[in-house]
Amino acid sequence: MLLIGQIVLSACQPVRHEAPIRAVDAIPSSLQETIIAVPIRAKLDRLGLALNRAIPRRLWAIDKADQLCVPAKRVKLVFAHVKTPDVTCRIVGNVTRGTITVSGAGQDLIVSIPMHATISAKDVGGILKQETAQADARVHIRLRLDLADDWTPSAAASIAYDWVDPPHVRFLGHRIEFTSKADDKLKGVIAALKRTLPNELARLHTKERAAQAWRKAFTSIQLNESNPPVWMQITPHALSYGGYTITRGELTLNLGMRAATKTIVGPRPSDPPATPLPRLHRARERASRVLFTIPVIADYGELEPVLARALAKRARRPFEVPGIGPVYATFGKVVIYGTLGGRIAVGLTFSAARPGVRSSHGTIWLTARPINEMNSRHVEFSELEISGITDSTGAGLLIKLANTPGLSATIADALAQNFSRDYDRLLDKVGRAMAEKRVGDIVIRAHIVDMRTGQIQAVGRGVYLPVWGRGTASIALLPR
Repeated sequence: MLLIGQIVLSACQPVRHEAPIRAVDAIPSSLQETIIAVPIRAKLDRLGLALNRAIPRRLWAIDKADQLCVPAKRVKLVFAHVKTPDVTCRIVGNVTRGTITVSGAGQDLIVSIPMHATISAKDVGGILKQETAQADARVHIRLRLDLADDWTPSAAASIAYDWVDPPHVRFLGHRIEFTSKADDKLKGVIAALKRTLPNELARLHTKERAAQAWRKAFTSIQLNESNPPVWMQITPHALSYGGYTITRGELTLNLGMRAATKTIVGPRPSDPPATPLPRLHRARERASRVLFTIPVIADYGELEPVLARALAKRARRPFEVPGIGPVYATFGKVVIYGTLGGRIAVGLTFSAARPGVRSSHGTIWLTARPINEMNSRHVEFSELEISGITDSTGAGLLIKLANTPGLSATIADALAQNFSRDYDRLLDKVGRAMAEKRVGDIVIRAHIVDMRTGQIQAVGRGVYLPVWGRGTASIALLPR
């Protein structure tokens, strides 16, 4: 702990006969780089409805003559081997679909299409007029989505489908399957679906919704309502894409908005001008990081009565002044304000007298520097110096009294502030202010993870302790 010994004053040093200059500097603004998560969400059932509108119910029809239905086969009789001829037929059929559904989990988007096939073999070897078979299948299209830097969506697909019962007929004891014929047609359906999906993904309007969030993010949110009012101004400048997740039927694009966050003390600043939506760039990982600075301030007006009470208490017993002996003092008005060089000015109006001697009176002006350790809220005052004396009679006694360790220690101890209570109150207020903040059509949510304090400064407004905060933040569009 720093101890204040004696007020610095050389015996031959002249003392100014004026009060120290008042500082007018404001609490400095702080600029930080922040990444705000911007999740863009879309219900997958809307994509399913769009695909059902885009893809016709009848997927394809087939009519192929002279198809090989039963291949030639060598048959062993009693006296010889006989080869049966190839049996040809005409294959006709239709494939229709049921309701398309869209689901997924993690990064897999799955489009499921139920299919029903009716396939017939006609004119089988000139013997049978027609045999008909039916079969059901479910096609599963597993998609991995992507966004280009110009917001164009694309999809890489892998296809899987299973016949519940492959289409077939039985003829002369042979099973005739038409799966390969159906496969050929299904490939064409899948190709058409892959062409359709990017258009339907574009209709999720992710770019438009991102642009809305981007415009609305050029704003200011209040961190502290009063004593003092503090605002965090947000100015976005870049947007990154960190992939997507699918959970419970909802697709969430993970966007990260890079922004400059500026802490401003005082009235609400005007919103920064919005810029056009930028091109996307890749992010290696999902990120959300908000940084801000907020001041804990001891107003000089709050320090004055603290010092006045301490001096009145100390004045109940005499001060021992070297070379003079006991001196009694009566203190009046106390004035405290910020002065130049990061120091505070203290004006003490008091009278002092030795027993049996006429009293001296006037105003002594002192300056001191507030100090603290990094990440500590305990504040002390050092380098206490006399800087002036005004309206005085018997200035010599006043100066000698001001130099006594008893008075300097009283002043230093009274001015020493423990900011822990103010800090804890501030942390609670900022946490509640940032937890959820509605600004127009968006909601900004933040969670404070860590806070630390810097070194205290004396400015025109008060004794200022910078507090740096770190947390996570996101911007969400309100549903319409």
